[in-house]
Formats: sequence, structure tokens, C-alpha cells
Amino acid sequence: MFYLSLVIDYLKNYMKTRLTYRSDFWIEVLSDLLFNGLNLFFILIVFLQTQSLGGWDQEQILFIYGYFMIPYGLFITFFNLWGFSERYIVKGEMDRILTRPAYNLWQLMLENLDPASLFSALAGAVVMIYSWVRLGLPFHWYDPFMFILMVVGSVLVYAGVYIALTSLAFFSDAPTGILPLIWNIQNYGRYPVTIYNKLLRGILTWILPFAFVGFYPAAYFIDPGNWKWFALLTPVMGVIFSFVGISIWNFGVRRYRGAGS
Repeated sequence: MFYLSLVIDYLKNYMKTRLTYRSDFWIEVLSDLLFNGLNLFFILIVFLQTQSLGGWDQEQILFIYGYFMIPYGLFITFFNLWGFSERYIVKGEMDRILTRPAYNLWQLMLENLDPASLFSALAGAVVMIYSWVRLGLPFHWYDPFMFILMVVGSVLVYAGVYIALTSLAFFSDAPTGILPLIWNIQNYGRYPVTIYNKLLRGILTWILPFAFVGFYPAAYFIDPGNWKWFALLTPVMGVIFSFVGISIWNFGVRRYRGAGS
């Protein structure tokens, strides 16, 4: 209850800040939607030149991309830690976090909440529902529960990878150089892994498992006969990678000796 009350308190502070500068909030929402709209436009342009991409048609690719946007939007909302190194290590604000009783990573997540990114998840849900109808996919009573399970697993995969990378700030003066690279790699997860070579497919499945934030769980609903078992690994991979990420984070925090150390 203590940690849940913190969520409510931080959300109140966020809304007070945003209501003071409402235009900034809506500009941020609009920019996120435009960015996702451009990605959708790119997919449509591709299919003006071809009928399929690695055996997947336009509606299937749109379905995968729609799913991809949902855990992506949720992840950005709750794990917005891009400026961690500069703000908390270089400027020493990590010292402030460690003097408080709540778990440090939880505090950081709440301090950097970005609810505007939920609109990206909402847009993804719209795209996914539209594609679901166009594809004529069957709807089973357990599909909503499977969908929630898959999304939670995908968010945990995101969280594990990026928490581990953010933790590098405890060990290096310039850890952010790898983040843009990983950010670009994650975008491969919004397309079927079957269009990539075996090496890249293996990386996206087992090393940087971004195939589990888009393709595999989405393929569960499109073609469960071929992809069911990979899709069901999504929550498992989420738990494994989030555990690894948090373990590296906790080790980094124990190593941290304060600003200037």
C-alpha cells in the first residue's frame, strides 16, 4: 500500500505540473503520434511495392506493429530513464534518492513518469483492433487474458534490457553511447523475425530479445499453429531479463559511493 500510495502522489504532482503547461503536454502527445504515424506510413509505402514481406501481408504487418506499440508505450510511460546518467550520476541526484526509504528504482520510475506516452499504446490498440477485424481472426474467451499476459511479458523484456543498460552508469563515465544503438535494434522487433538472417534472428530472440516485444506475441494471435510456443515464452523471457536487469542495478547501487566517487 505504501508503494501504491507513492504512485498516486507522483501522478498528482505530474498532473499539477502538466496542467500548468498544458500546451507542452499536448505537443508531446502530438509528436509521439506523428512519429508512430510516420512509421505506419513507411509500412504502407513498402506494400505499395510488394504484396508480402517474407510471406507476411500488409494487414499482418500492421497487426504486429500495432501490438508492438502497446508494450512500447507502457514501457516509455513507466521506465523513462534516458537521462539517468546526466541527472542522477553527474549531477549527484542519486544521493537524494538513496536517503529516502522507498526502493531507489521505484522512486526513479515515479520521478520520470511520462503518461503522455500512453497515447502511443492507445494508438497501437486501435491499429491492432483494425487489423484484427481486417484479417478476420477468431476471438476466443481467453484471448484478453493471453493478451494481458503477453503485454506484461513484453514490458518486462523492455524493462530488463534497459534497466541493465542504465545500470552501466554506475560503472562508466560515458555509458549512454550504447543506448542509441540498442534503441535502433529494438525497432527490429516490430517486423517478423523470419525476414532476417539466422544470426540476427538469434540475437533478437535470445540475446537482445526484442522479438518478444512485437513479433512473437503478436504472431500468437495471427498464426498460433506455428508460433504458439515461442509466444508463450514471452512472460518467461520477461521475468528472466527483468531479474537480470534488476540484479545488475542493485549491484551498481551497492557499488555507488556518492557524487564525485
